[in-house]
Amino acid sequence: MKDNVVIANSREIEPHVLDSDEVKGVTKRVLIGRSSGATNFFMRLFSLEPGGYSPLHRHSWEHEVFIVSGEVTVVTEEGVKIAKEGASVFVPGNALHQFRNETSQSVEFICVVPSSGEE
Repeated sequence: MKDNVVIANSREIEPHVLDSDEVKGVTKRVLIGRSSGATNFFMRLFSLEPGGYSPLHRHSWEHEVFIVSGEVTVVTEEGVKIAKEGASVFVPGNALHQFRNETSQSVEFICVVPSSGEE
């Protein structure tokens, strides 16, 4: 039986810079995705530069986020919450949300989504 374990270094994965009217100062790396053979979940690493933000959006799938470094402002319909390094964030399906870096330091977070979501 072939060993299908995949180990990848995040710093060696091609970054995708996201920059538009809805997204500023965001870099995404797909750590585990289709090319890794993942069929159930995808793991992505996001970096937000100071002043950076993801789109204010909602989608049908839930996702889990772990703050690797820095402090991120999480905008929801219920209001604004702060998640600091070491915190985890659960975003239910169809929940309006946005991640903002309102600090002077870069932020990194891991985001895990089902394979039915966006890689």
